[in-house]
Amino acid sequence: MSNIILPASELVGPPASRRSFMRRGGALSAVAVALLAGKDTLAQGMSADVSKDVSILNVALGLEHEAINAYQLGAGSGLLQKGVLDVAVSFQGHHKAHRDALIATIQKLGGTPVAEKKLDDYAKALKADTLRNQADVLDLAARLELGATNAYLGVIPSLGSKDLAKVAARLAADETMHFTVLTNALGRPLPGGALSFGA
Repeated sequence: MSNIILPASELVGPPASRRSFMRRGGALSAVAVALLAGKDTLAQGMSADVSKDVSILNVALGLEHEAINAYQLGAGSGLLQKGVLDVAVSFQGHHKAHRDALIATIQKLGGTPVAEKKLDDYAKALKADTLRNQADVLDLAARLELGATNAYLGVIPSLGSKDLAKVAARLAADETMHFTVLTNALGRPLPGGALSFGA
């Protein structure tokens, strides 16, 4: 494997650049995926380019930090009805679980997890000041979830093991579920064609 170190600008850069990196350079080693799945014994004896894995996992961690804070911004906006707020908080909880798994894996690989930025930094990057109603909040969340879905799906082809690919697929499945629920809540049609995600 080649050694790919993600520039710091992409770790803290715009969400689109992080998602793009996941799609074009996000080939995790079997070791990293095994650790991410909590299968430490499976990872023993495998070789990996740890610096590349840490870089890729930090990009994913950056996306999870962004999602957690986007849902926090939505929850704190006062724009969400009670039922929608409850779903947003539930989805935020999923992203926190993803974050925790990513942090643990990065640390097991001897890396340093990318730090979460301040809520105000996410608000500025996500243009939270333009959110005027519940539909605006849901639209933002749906766009982020779709980007995360496609980013996670982008790493699956590089995994040589069905068991390891399953971990990345489970992350993508969570994001897809979030996107689908949000799209439905917006009253938008679901994707009409088959194979709509990950392209």
